[in-house]
Amino acid sequence: MPEGPSIVLLREAASHFKGHVVRAVSGNSRIDLSPLQGRRVKAVRSWGKHFLLEFSRHTLRIHLMMFGSWRIDERKPTPARVSLVFDNGELNFYACSVRLIDQPLDDIYDWRADVMNDAWDPKLARRKLESMPDVLVCDALLDQSVFAGVGNIIKNEVLFRIGVHPATRLGDLPPRRLTAMIEQARAYSFDFLEWKRRFELKKHWQVHTRKACPLCGGPISKLYMGTARRRTFFCPNDQVLYQP
Repeated sequence: MPEGPSIVLLREAASHFKGHVVRAVSGNSRIDLSPLQGRRVKAVRSWGKHFLLEFSRHTLRIHLMMFGSWRIDERKPTPARVSLVFDNGELNFYACSVRLIDQPLDDIYDWRADVMNDAWDPKLARRKLESMPDVLVCDALLDQSVFAGVGNIIKNEVLFRIGVHPATRLGDLPPRRLTAMIEQARAYSFDFLEWKRRFELKKHWQVHTRKACPLCGGPISKLYMGTARRRTFFCPNDQVLYQP
């Protein structure tokens, strides 16, 4: 599933469509996209894993889910879920979730929860985390209401960076480790963005899909953990399981 930094890259790549009019809209989405025909893009935005094309009356929301993809000025052999043609190019989405929003985005999205947004509020994140002491840290990092944009790769790498076992409960996490988790959720997301820009993301992974720990050389554990049973990689030697 594309994580927040990948959606930021999409937002940047599509930014030149701002101010341009949709000349044609098509695709196999069940959503009626005809209201976008002839409409001018007011803004190209993102929130977490959501890509947002804002028009005067509606916003097109795209979520790439697990296997979604996009193309600018080219098409894949498979049918597009959404295809938007402008006078300066075209934007195509595949295997994604599509929604038309008719409310002001500020009424729907709390920009303070997006780890890559300038409005990100770590104090708000901390208050939310302190209100859920029984939640595992591996679940907390994937909670989009707290860390919008954080996905499984970022989760695994952040927990390794701060030396915390993914099965640790938030209530058992020392305050300094909680601070580190909040800080690194944002910091690693921006590292992820820069590495992906340079096409070198995977070489920087420390534990995600790795076999050996870069610190101790011991084997990396792989378990399906948390409420969503997400694939979790960690070092049982260097990541502390904090307990009561």
